[in-house]
Amino acid sequence: MPDTLLQPDRGQAARTVDLIAPDAYDAWLGGQPQRVRTALAAQRFTGKAGSAAVFVDEDVHGIAIAGPADPWSLAKLAETLPAGTYRVAGEIGPAALGWVLGQYRFDRYRRPDDTGPRILLTRDAAGIEEVLRVAAATALVRDLVNTGAGDLGPAELEMAAEKLAREHHAALTVTRGDTLAADYPMIHAVGQAAVKERHPRLIELEWGDPAHPRIALVGKGVVFDTGGLDIKPSAGMRLMKKDMGGAAHALALASLVMAARLPVRLHLLIPAVENAIAGNAFRPGDVLRSRAGLTVENTNTDAEGRLILGDALTKAGEGKPELILDFATLTGAARVALGPDLPPLFADDEDLARDILAAGDALSDPLWRMPLWSAYDDMLKSDIADMVNAPDGGFAGAVTAALFLRRFVPQDVAWAHMDVFAWRPSAKPGRPKGGEAYALRACYAVLKARYPRG
Repeated sequence: MPDTLLQPDRGQAARTVDLIAPDAYDAWLGGQPQRVRTALAAQRFTGKAGSAAVFVDEDVHGIAIAGPADPWSLAKLAETLPAGTYRVAGEIGPAALGWVLGQYRFDRYRRPDDTGPRILLTRDAAGIEEVLRVAAATALVRDLVNTGAGDLGPAELEMAAEKLAREHHAALTVTRGDTLAADYPMIHAVGQAAVKERHPRLIELEWGDPAHPRIALVGKGVVFDTGGLDIKPSAGMRLMKKDMGGAAHALALASLVMAARLPVRLHLLIPAVENAIAGNAFRPGDVLRSRAGLTVENTNTDAEGRLILGDALTKAGEGKPELILDFATLTGAARVALGPDLPPLFADDEDLARDILAAGDALSDPLWRMPLWSAYDDMLKSDIADMVNAPDGGFAGAVTAALFLRRFVPQDVAWAHMDVFAWRPSAKPGRPKGGEAYALRACYAVLKARYPRG
């Protein structure tokens, strides 16, 4: 997306967009000429919150009805208005983000949209950079998740991290292939069956002043998940290019932290693997050793995400951060419980949980807190190892996955785990079908509030 979609309003020639509160619509409509009222009536436009329409009144105009703090109220107009420059009558507020994201297109595999940009003028010139920053991070998640697995393997995730490191003068460390076996045995076990070009790796980026508070961001980077020897059916494999969605979120959030120059010492960790099938694939019944020293009986090769995250979380904790956030497309159980749009939040710190939920509500980027129910720890018991990776029975699948991860997080570190879907099954204004960022804006807001720039 071009960074010219939002520009400071200096009185340039522009068409008008009316952004109106629902309770002000009737009064606004009463002041319009009959031709406008007729045009809107023909579209059956009633002024419902979140709706938008286009009409002609000497020129092409748009009208959008904005609910409270709705970032998507202008998104439909950004998708449907003719190319050109527009000015909102009134305050734009959070709707500026929807205007920009309404023009997102993933065109890697098809002819680009050549209809031209819709530029929005805003009097909030100081806020333009932040809106474009968040839009770019959201587009990064979408682009990475939408890319086919044949074009995005562990090496390409490494390249995305390397690009961020260059842009922000960060240090990048990558541990690859068989060298993982000694220090990150679970990452190695999950990814060892992939062909050489797609060998597993742990990607680490560090940035910021070492004297600042240390925080860690961890993202699950399973670039394609066959299910391993517990192979998925074809329908279950269809969308598994998105199983690196957690890594995409972590990369995007890291980009926001660094671009905003928050006063933190950032540690980004992405275990990147392909859960492939070959003669050396890890097997059901194998007992895996972890970096933490715990042993894990592998009861399901399709519960691989928690294994690679276990090693990455252990490494994150060794740096003694005060905060760890992890993102993962971890369980189907989360989608059964809450659907695709509402990611479960698991947190062992009450203040952190409260802050993330409040930010999600304020920014229309919601989450729903789920319990780290300690009584279910018994489900992780193994007869031959310290724990299993996937309990029998299927009960509380998202909860037991989070409990598994908790065993690799230091008890004195505030930690939150987001079980994101990273995919939108059907389009909404500003949010096309395909890869999607969930909880990204909420978590960024929490980090900005906790670590404000002086």
